[in-house]
Amino acid sequence: MSEKIQIFDTTLRDGEQVPGCQLSTEEKITIARELEALGVDIIEAGFPISSPGDFLSVIGISRAVKEPVVCGLTRARQEDIDVAAEALRYAKRGRIHTGIGSSDIHIKHKFRSTREQVLEQGVWAVKYAKSKGFEVEFYAEDAGRADLPFLARMIEAVIDAGADVVNIPDTTGYCLPHLYGKRIAYLFENVSNIHQAVVSVHCHNDLGLATANTISGLISGARQAEVTINGIGERAGNTSLEEVVMILKKHKDLNMHTGIKTERIYGISKLVSKMMRMPVQPNKAIVGANAFAHSSGIHQDGFLKHAENYEIINPAEVGVPCSSIVLTARSGRAALKHRLEQLGFKVEGAELDIVYENFLIMADEKKEVTDKDLEVLAANIPVLTR
Repeated sequence: MSEKIQIFDTTLRDGEQVPGCQLSTEEKITIARELEALGVDIIEAGFPISSPGDFLSVIGISRAVKEPVVCGLTRARQEDIDVAAEALRYAKRGRIHTGIGSSDIHIKHKFRSTREQVLEQGVWAVKYAKSKGFEVEFYAEDAGRADLPFLARMIEAVIDAGADVVNIPDTTGYCLPHLYGKRIAYLFENVSNIHQAVVSVHCHNDLGLATANTISGLISGARQAEVTINGIGERAGNTSLEEVVMILKKHKDLNMHTGIKTERIYGISKLVSKMMRMPVQPNKAIVGANAFAHSSGIHQDGFLKHAENYEIINPAEVGVPCSSIVLTARSGRAALKHRLEQLGFKVEGAELDIVYENFLIMADEKKEVTDKDLEVLAANIPVLTR
């Protein structure tokens, strides 16, 4: 039986930390409502203690959405947790996301502490957050580089303290997919109470491996994926929601599914890109401008014969209106004939050869040939008739 993967969206927290991508409270609420319509399970609405604006945004989102859990981030500090609890007071279901560093690098150089002290602080934070009456998620920051036996001790201790979800972040994007998967598997094998909590994966894209690491973690037993729209996030970004969701949808052999309404993906991608002033790279998987565009003659011919020759996703599945045939000097006769027919011109055989030769001359000059260009081409080639 297919297992449900919880989608935890942190576009409004981790994604909004990108320089230049800050949002007003009203903008955050607009995106939160679209995330709810998309079907995400948890919305990380912000880091309430970080600024008055973030505090008000968490309150506003808590009031605006009904179905998703609304989550507020904190450090393992009393004042952080107090402020988060206050911000979440209107949430139908609220979650405090607290935690502390788990790697020796963070323990020594960030906290200037010891393993025992951060373990004690983490346990205290979970207990204190739990006393506020909300769900509690614990993040073991930099778990991707943590000593595994110590990480297992930490996770077992915070679950004993009441954590409902344990987040195993690859904070620096360091891990390789097979090793990150082994890290998650190790916790399932060595944490005696691991099944009392949901295991979550939160991966960064510093080495371009965020999505691969997330899928590896899910295969190894995690059941919550922490993601952002368009993969937006600090430095090189976070795991992309659209990539994880569509991987699970296309690979049914993984026996996992989400509650995401995939036909809404493209719309929210464009909304987030516009509001955060962060363009989506054209070759971005699923939502990039070129994701369903075909310009190579061999590909165009195969696509026109049967779309699945070169598309594993029907664009309508993710809300993209249609695929596109882009005419360049790399395009072939099949694509040219197809576009001409769409414009009402009929051409076959030797006549097509003549038109194609003239088209290539134009394509070398223009780089990309538009419908208007084809109209000009047709006007100057007598063999073309409507």
